[in-house]
Amino acid sequence: MLKRISTALKLNKFLNAEFAPSLLFTAKWLVMAIIVGMLAGSASAIFLISLTWATDFRENNLWIIALLPLGGFLIGWAYHRFGESVVKGNNQLLEEFYNPLKVIPLRMAPLVLFGTVMTHLVGGSAGREGTAVQMGGAIADQFTKWFRFDAPDRKILITMGVAAGFASVFGTPLAGAVFALEWLLVGRIRYESILPAFLAAYIANYTCATLWMVPHTHYIIPEIPNLDLINLLWIMPAGICFGLAGRVFAKAIHFWGILFTKKITYPPLRPVVGGILIALFVYLTGTTKYIGLGIPTILDAFSEDLPWYDFLVKIGTTSLTLGAGFKGGEVTPLFYTGATLGNALSGIIPLPVALLAGMGFVGVFSGATNTPLACTLMGIELFGATSGTYIGLACVVAYMFSGHAGIYNSQIIGSPKHRKHISAKGKMLGMLDKKTSNDKTRND
Repeated sequence: MLKRISTALKLNKFLNAEFAPSLLFTAKWLVMAIIVGMLAGSASAIFLISLTWATDFRENNLWIIALLPLGGFLIGWAYHRFGESVVKGNNQLLEEFYNPLKVIPLRMAPLVLFGTVMTHLVGGSAGREGTAVQMGGAIADQFTKWFRFDAPDRKILITMGVAAGFASVFGTPLAGAVFALEWLLVGRIRYESILPAFLAAYIANYTCATLWMVPHTHYIIPEIPNLDLINLLWIMPAGICFGLAGRVFAKAIHFWGILFTKKITYPPLRPVVGGILIALFVYLTGTTKYIGLGIPTILDAFSEDLPWYDFLVKIGTTSLTLGAGFKGGEVTPLFYTGATLGNALSGIIPLPVALLAGMGFVGVFSGATNTPLACTLMGIELFGATSGTYIGLACVVAYMFSGHAGIYNSQIIGSPKHRKHISAKGKMLGMLDKKTSNDKTRND
C-alpha cells in the first residue's frame, strides 16, 4: 500500500513539475512557430522571387551595371534617412540578444529587402542569408511588444526568427535551426531555444518551398570514396585552406568597412564610390561571373576546371560591395569562395573535384561564421548523408583554423577554440550568463 502511494506521489510530482510545464512550453511555442515560420517563410519567398527577377534582368540588360553608383546612393540614402536604427543588420540581432534594450524596428525587413534586391539588380556582389535572417528576426521580435514577452522569451523569439529566415532561404531546416542556436555564442549552443528554433525552421521552409513553391538550387556529389586513413589525412590540409579562406573573407569585409567609414563621412556616398569601383572592374574584365550570387559558377565548380584565382576575386568583389555599404548576405559568396577553392585544390589533393567543392562550400562558411555543426548539417542536407564524414571533418578543421574572429563583429566567444586563447570578449560571457541568471531569477 505504501509503495503504491509512493509511486502515485512520484508520478504526480513528475506530471506537475516536468510533464505539464513541458506540454505548456511546447504548445506556446508551437503556436508562435506557426506564426513566425509562416511570416518569415513568406518574406523569404517574396525575397527569392524578387532576387531571381533582379538577377535575370541584370544578366539580360548589362547596361544597368553602369547604374551601380546610383543604386548605391539610393541604398545609402534610404538607410541614412530611414534606417539608422537598423543599419547594423545581423550584428544588431546579436547585440539585442546579448543585451536586450528595445524591440528591433520592423522597418529593418523592408529596408534590407529593398537594399539587397537593388544591390543585385545593379550588379553588386552579395548574398541572401543576411537579408532573410534580418527579415525573420525583425518580424519575430514584433511579437515581443504585441504579446508582452519578457527578456528570456524575447531571446527565444529572435532565435526563432533567425532559424526561420535561414532555413527558408536555403531550403535547409536542420541547418537553419542549428545555425540560429550556434551563431549566438562561439563554441556554445543555447539549448533553451532548441524546440522553438526547430519548429520555426521547418514551418518556414515548408511555407517557402511548398506553399509558395519557390525552388532551391540542387547540388550533386556523384562520387564519394571510402574514408581510409590516406583520405582522412588529405581532409586536413583542405580544411586548413578553407578555414584560412574564411578568415581572409571576414578580414577583407572589415577592412573595406573601416576604410570607407574613415575616408567618407557622408554615408550615402560610400556605396557610390564602391559602385564606381565595381562597375569599372566589370567593364575592364568583361565578365559578370564575380558579381551577384554567382550560382552558375558554384555549380560549375562541382564538375568543371575553373581558374584557380576565382575564389580570391570573389572575396575581393564581395568585401568591397558589402564594405562600401551595399546590402545583402555573405553566405552565398562564402559558398562561391569555398566551392571554387575546393575546385582549385583538386589539382593538388587527390579527392574527387565535386567532393572537394562540396567540402569547401560549407567549410569556408564554417570558418567565417564559427558554426561548424550548422555547416555540417547543411552539407548533409544539400549533398546527402554519404558525404557527411568528409563534410563534417572539413567544417571542424576549418572552424579550428579560421581564428576567433568572423564576419559577425558582435559575436561573443563562449568557449575558446583552444586553451591558449585569451580574449576580452570572453569576459563578456560571464556578464551575459550573470544577466541571464538574474533575468531567470526575477521571472521565476
